[in-house]
Amino acid sequence: MNLLKTGTWRSNVASSWLMTFSFLWLLSQHCCRASAVWTAYMNISFHVGNRMLSELGETGVFGRSSALKTVAGVIVPPQGKTQNACNPSTVFSKPKNSETWLALVERGGCTFTQKIKVAVEKGASGVIIYNFPGTGNQVFPMSHQTFEDVVVVMIGNLKGMEILHLIRKGVHVTVMIEVGRKHIIWMSHYFVSFVIVTTATLAYFIFYHIRRLWVARIQSRRWQRLTTDLKKAFGQLQLRVLKEGDDEVGPNGDSCVVCFELYKPNDTVRILTCKHFFHKNCIDPWVLAHGTCPMCKCDILKALGIQVDVEDGTESLQILMSSELPGLLSPREEGPGNEPPPAGRLDKVTHVEVEAQPASQTAGQAESVSADVHPPP
Repeated sequence: MNLLKTGTWRSNVASSWLMTFSFLWLLSQHCCRASAVWTAYMNISFHVGNRMLSELGETGVFGRSSALKTVAGVIVPPQGKTQNACNPSTVFSKPKNSETWLALVERGGCTFTQKIKVAVEKGASGVIIYNFPGTGNQVFPMSHQTFEDVVVVMIGNLKGMEILHLIRKGVHVTVMIEVGRKHIIWMSHYFVSFVIVTTATLAYFIFYHIRRLWVARIQSRRWQRLTTDLKKAFGQLQLRVLKEGDDEVGPNGDSCVVCFELYKPNDTVRILTCKHFFHKNCIDPWVLAHGTCPMCKCDILKALGIQVDVEDGTESLQILMSSELPGLLSPREEGPGNEPPPAGRLDKVTHVEVEAQPASQTAGQAESVSADVHPPP
């Protein structure tokens, strides 16, 4: 009996692995594109007396939807104490001439999109947003609405406050922003969550299939042992071929309690451990299905040393024996086909029984067995 459909399992495993790998690859590609970050080189220039000082550094990071291009102009903060530019009526001290200017805005108070929208409506060519107080020079790529040809950059709080103090002192501060280097943030929180979920799923998938194969292998070994034990056990039960003149086939003979048919000459009967006997082709399936004698309920399999688990089931056991022992559960043939076994086989069986017991004891046993068999009510 084919207990393991190995080929089907292997194809299912291969298909599952292929689908998982494809999904993983596509999502990783998406994660890589979504996590691309561009730094910003900022050349900040201002006058101190008669001297022009400048500071160049990779101090900013572009917003996710920012235009990636070079822009230069005067840095202009909002007027008043509120520097977040969330109010549409926010006023910027724009340069008197037509010089390009960039808004310097504090983070907080509203969304990044709202701040950028207010600054762009006031005529800014770019927006520099500095981080919350207490964050030092920490920056991150902002998520905001796309504004055409508008550069949006975040800088650290310390750098932003430094520029704001210079402007409040009346210093004319200009900046040139250039596109810096591209960075891939592999370990974003989305990617980490995906990796954790995927790893847990794959671990469960692998554990499930390993356990399934392991259980099937144990089941296969158990069936093999059971097959061997059943062969040996049924070989221990005596077989007898009824002949003319036996009491069982006489006018007062009994019938088999399994098929309710009278015993006839040349019928092969099997004698159980409880000394009751029945047609071989009737009692063999009965014992496999019920495990007991149909008359006295003696546990035949247990008496033969066979332990069958309840989970094995009657149907599985019968299928096993029909495939492993095809002669054991063959249907009983009626009429002309019901002929005695070949002479050699019959002599062999009879010879074994005679050697086991003297003739007088054999006759006595036959009478005893005949006395134990009672016709059904």
